[in-house]
Amino acid sequence: MDDSIYSSYPPHLNPAQQEYLVTTIKDWASQNGLVVRPSPALISQESNPHGVLATNAPVTLFPSLFPKSCFEEAKALQTVYNQLYAAITCNEEWIEKVMEDLIDVDDFVSNLWKVHLAVKKEGYAQTLSLGLYRSDYMPNISSNSKDPSLKQVEFNTIASSFGGLSSLVASLHSELLTSPPGHPISYPPHPMLTSGQTPPENTSVETLAAGLAAAHNAYGGSKSSPALPSCILFVIQENERNIFDQLALFKQVTKTHKIPVFRLLSSEILNHTSIPSSNPSRPLVYTPPHSLSTQFEATTVYYRCFYAPTDYKSERDWEARAHLERSAAIKCPTVLNQLAGCKIVQQVLAETTGTDHLSSFMAGTDANTLARLRETFAPQFDLSAGGRGRELALNPETAVNYVLKPQREGGGNNIYKSAIPDFLRSIPEGDWKRWILMELITPPPNAKNVALRSDGEVLGGHVIGELGIYGTILWDQAGGNILHNEQGGWLMRTKAKDVNEGGVASGFSSLDSILLF
Repeated sequence: MDDSIYSSYPPHLNPAQQEYLVTTIKDWASQNGLVVRPSPALISQESNPHGVLATNAPVTLFPSLFPKSCFEEAKALQTVYNQLYAAITCNEEWIEKVMEDLIDVDDFVSNLWKVHLAVKKEGYAQTLSLGLYRSDYMPNISSNSKDPSLKQVEFNTIASSFGGLSSLVASLHSELLTSPPGHPISYPPHPMLTSGQTPPENTSVETLAAGLAAAHNAYGGSKSSPALPSCILFVIQENERNIFDQLALFKQVTKTHKIPVFRLLSSEILNHTSIPSSNPSRPLVYTPPHSLSTQFEATTVYYRCFYAPTDYKSERDWEARAHLERSAAIKCPTVLNQLAGCKIVQQVLAETTGTDHLSSFMAGTDANTLARLRETFAPQFDLSAGGRGRELALNPETAVNYVLKPQREGGGNNIYKSAIPDFLRSIPEGDWKRWILMELITPPPNAKNVALRSDGEVLGGHVIGELGIYGTILWDQAGGNILHNEQGGWLMRTKAKDVNEGGVASGFSSLDSILLF
């Protein structure tokens, strides 16, 4: 692609053009459900006591430019990544060995492991496991190549969000790019905006919903006596702001797949679900609070919570997680699959010395595919005494090229660049094993865009984009047999270049779409 086109993108908006485009996007977002509940920092609870308000999700005014080769490679590798993380989850002994040091110093990881051990002791009632995954990437510009390469930021195994809203952003930008003749021009002229190209098809909602439906169907008939009608449970957080993203999946499952779905607050799991003690199959029975005379058997539990320590406010929340884990419902994810998503697993897979873990898990996979997977790994290190990672992290001159990551999901957890040495020295050395050091990815330097925030503020400038690819997999944990493995749909998140963190829900990024070059 011509550098002059890249450096001139997106085109400049004069005040009138910006006002028109922002108004158009706000109206489109409200009409089509591209919205979130407002942050308490924006609208106080006193002003919105009943939680009835919604505002546009943070979104870019223009689709961002993204290398086509990187996009196609990310899509091509997703089902392979699905298979890899299913294989990891099937190897409990390996997970325990990798997590051994973390269990000693990380209460969250330790408590997850305790849930697994408690259920294992009793015996798992369900061997099928469902993964709704998202693998996040950035294009990397290296000094020895003019072509960008694909580097993985992280692999998400629990509560992989924004599938519902990401497809809407693609639709929004597509409509702006294909305004009918005679319609007011939404975008100023630019070669990338007048070429007839639109964002790639985004089937995230269809793909994720099909994964849930596959699990529901694989569950089989009711295990209750007498037999109960079946349903899927979405387990959610209190005061969920990203509800409309979840409702997109809810609607697809109920309307297209004709499966009843209920949303259940994590704090109410023990109030509204039960496992009959007399039934060795341990079906999970759900009694809707609005219809106490009706009971359903939950075939599948889909977590949109329980991914962070803050979701476990008391011992009762851990009891609820164990309660669901021991049931016959298919979990998305199981505790073991959630642990497989810890950053330390990514770091161990990326090791270039010692045991070739990737080849062990992907036995039978051709060498070319394995090489392509390895190419997506960014250099990563643990912080063991005398190791390369500790040397890089404590040296101010080298630390600026790295990010320090804990075993957490969601934004706001990482330590970046020059802050790393002082941070490590501020915590006990025994806690260093909770962190992994990852080399920062170098994105294209001249990318720019304009974002409309949820509070109405419009911000423009140099940006960094992160692409997520969705995948679903259903497998038998007992034997590793894969019943369903698909890729479909994507998420683009864009943030200001000088912002380190990248979560949309945590307020750092905006939802975006892409034009391929």
